[in-house]
Amino acid sequence: MKTNGKELLKEVLGSLPFAAELYWMVRQGGNKPIQSRFVLRNLQNALPQMVAQAQVLREKASPGREVFIFATLHYWIEHAALLAISLAAQGHRVTLAFLPYGDWYTPINRFDLRRQNAYARKVLSGAEGLINVVSFVSLRAPYTHLPPELEEAVRQVSVFDTQYTLQVEEVDLESDLYRLRYLRNKDAAQAALAWLKQHRPDVAIIPNGTIQELGVVYRVARYLKIPTVTYEFGDQRQRIWLAQNAEVMRQETDALWQARKDIPLTDDELERMRALLMARRRATRWENFARLWQGVPAQGGMQARAALGLDERPVVLLATNVLGDSLTLGRQIFSKTMTEWISRTVQYFIGRPDVQLVIRVHPGEVLTRGQSMADIIHHLLPRLPEHIRLIRPKDPINTYDLVEVADLGLVYTTTVGLEMAMHGLPVIVTGQTHYRQRGFTYDPDSWVSYFKLLGQILENPAAYRLNREQIQLAWQYAYRFFFEYPQPFPWHLVRMWEDYQTRPLASVLEGEEYDLYAPTFRYLIGEPIEWTVSPQMVAYNAREGANA
Repeated sequence: MKTNGKELLKEVLGSLPFAAELYWMVRQGGNKPIQSRFVLRNLQNALPQMVAQAQVLREKASPGREVFIFATLHYWIEHAALLAISLAAQGHRVTLAFLPYGDWYTPINRFDLRRQNAYARKVLSGAEGLINVVSFVSLRAPYTHLPPELEEAVRQVSVFDTQYTLQVEEVDLESDLYRLRYLRNKDAAQAALAWLKQHRPDVAIIPNGTIQELGVVYRVARYLKIPTVTYEFGDQRQRIWLAQNAEVMRQETDALWQARKDIPLTDDELERMRALLMARRRATRWENFARLWQGVPAQGGMQARAALGLDERPVVLLATNVLGDSLTLGRQIFSKTMTEWISRTVQYFIGRPDVQLVIRVHPGEVLTRGQSMADIIHHLLPRLPEHIRLIRPKDPINTYDLVEVADLGLVYTTTVGLEMAMHGLPVIVTGQTHYRQRGFTYDPDSWVSYFKLLGQILENPAAYRLNREQIQLAWQYAYRFFFEYPQPFPWHLVRMWEDYQTRPLASVLEGEEYDLYAPTFRYLIGEPIEWTVSPQMVAYNAREGANA
């Protein structure tokens, strides 16, 4: 990687004490960002009012817990700061630690990093006296050799980062990107290990907890056996995903399902679930869901069958995930990668002309820049045999029309597998997804059991269709996952400041909706999640359903 004269000068100046900070003070006036993606303007504007409201609330609050929050990237830092101030307003003693990176994949010289650090510290100083702010760039801790467990964690997260960034599964450990991620992750691990060993908070709160420095700091906290909460956001506004002592992106629903699996859905709950499925089929937005799941509305199974030229032979629907998506990282069970599973499955069906295989590439690929699963399949089979169909992300075919004509579903971790089960289809799940082994899917754990099961079902697909009890179980699980797994929370990461304008801190913490959000704040500081549904949650779900 070549370094020009300007960059070389910055590297030299970056090693001189206070050079970058003084330059920023003179050039940016002590309160402006440098010309980069790292901008905290919205937080800077909202902070005075936010802090004033929090200080009033804190005076009435009882002493709470020692809370550590870590974030990197400007948007996560803004969200973590809002969360930190909210918890401080409730009486907790909060430390917000940060790394001032504008992105996770572009090299930055130490001079510019220190300038961004000075800017972030200046903005966050507006919360001094309410929260403690720690920069892992400024931290002068003695760096020690990482224990083997954490060294391996740094390598694993760096692999995930490379997969996530390039949207690939095979990683070159000699690539510039992997090396960049490895060095940044190792620095973060050393800083977090030093600080957490010395201070040992009651709980650590970390966004995501799987990738980038967020994933590394999560692993350091767990290595030190510090209770840790990770959080993320799906496509529902005013909802948050939470996990305690686990990576939230793994969507572990064991406790929820154990508590709720024996409780039948009410008529209102069934109707709400039907409405959500109908919106997905029609490619329309619904309630507080922000995403369109399909590019075109459903036209019906007969139209899909005609458009694809499908005959009366059994139809197998293989639904892919987006390569490198954080919901697929590290989810392999018996295959090395999702790509290997798809490749071997396609090879199997080459020798099964008695069956029609339809490969539905995830529509979400239209928003990605990485390699498409369609390219991987064409590399394997430049010319597809007549009984194998490939549906590309932009093809005007609705996935739910394919479900209607399918006899068997094959999935890795995509939620389409859950929805196929809701329609009564036998579904073979090959990746570690949240709905695996819930009583309505087939879940092989080896290549031998996978191909044996596949062959058995194809002998007579109708005999393996789900019975009424299994279908009811799938519907019940789907409702719990979509409407009870996400907890109420006022400020989504996307459009956070729009949410904050609607629900400022004081209204959330002492307004009429406080009873709804209070349990979530308690779960964030480590109180065990209570999966029985509160009257407030029932009222909230009913209100959302009425507004649909």
